[in-house]
Amino acid sequence: MAFFDKNLVPNLVALVLIGLGLLLPEPIGKFVFYTGLFALSGAVTNWLAVHMLFEKVPGLYGSGVIPLHFEEFKTGIQKLVTRELFNRESVERFFQNNQDQKNIDLEPVIKNLDMDDAFDQLVAVVMDSSLGGMLGMFGGEKALDTMRDPFKARMHDFLLTTVRSPSFQKNLNKQLQSITQSDDFVDRIGAIVKNRLDELTPEMVKEIIQRMIRKHLGWLVVWGAVFGGIIGFISAFFLV
Repeated sequence: MAFFDKNLVPNLVALVLIGLGLLLPEPIGKFVFYTGLFALSGAVTNWLAVHMLFEKVPGLYGSGVIPLHFEEFKTGIQKLVTRELFNRESVERFFQNNQDQKNIDLEPVIKNLDMDDAFDQLVAVVMDSSLGGMLGMFGGEKALDTMRDPFKARMHDFLLTTVRSPSFQKNLNKQLQSITQSDDFVDRIGAIVKNRLDELTPEMVKEIIQRMIRKHLGWLVVWGAVFGGIIGFISAFFLV
C-alpha cells in the first residue's frame, strides 16, 4: 500500500481527531472533536461519491453512473472522433495549412518492405515463361538466386527515388485530399470507431475511465476532509 492513500489516510486522521477530542479537556477537546467529526463527514461523503461513479450501491439511486450509461459514453466518443476530429472542414484546413510543409515520409515503410517475396515472384514468372526451359539447363532458379541481393538493393533505391520525387508527392497529397474530402470519408471513420467501441463492455468502459481519473479523484476525499475539518473547527465556536 502506498505511504499516502488518499482514500484511507484522511479518514484515519479524522478518527484520531475525534478520539483526541473525547479525551482532551474543554474547551480544546470540543474544537478537536468537531474538527475531526466534520472532517470525517467530508471525507466519507466524497469517498462515497467517487465510489458511486464506478460501482452500483444497493439502495442508492444514481450510483454506478459509468457502467449504467456506458452506451452514452461510447456514443459521445464516436461523435467526438467523427464530428470534431475528422469532419470535412478540419481535414481540408489541415491540408491547406500543411501543403507547403515537409513531404510525407514513406522511407521507413519502403525500408521494411519484404523484397525477397518480390524477387521470388519475379523468378516464378521467369520460370513459367518460355525462358524457363532454357534456364533449366543452366541451373534454373538457383542460377537466378545470385541476382537476389542486387535486385533487392536496386528495388529499394528505385522506390526511394520515386517517393522522394516532387511529382509523386504532389500526386500522393492530391489522392489523400480526394479520399478525405469524399462524402463517405466520415462515415468510414465512424464505422471503424463504432466497430471498436462495440467491442467494449460496461466493465471495460469502467476500467478505462478508472485508469484515467480515479487516482486524481482521490484528492476529492482529501479536500473533503480538509474543508470539512475547517468548517467543524469554526462551528465549534457556535456550538455549546
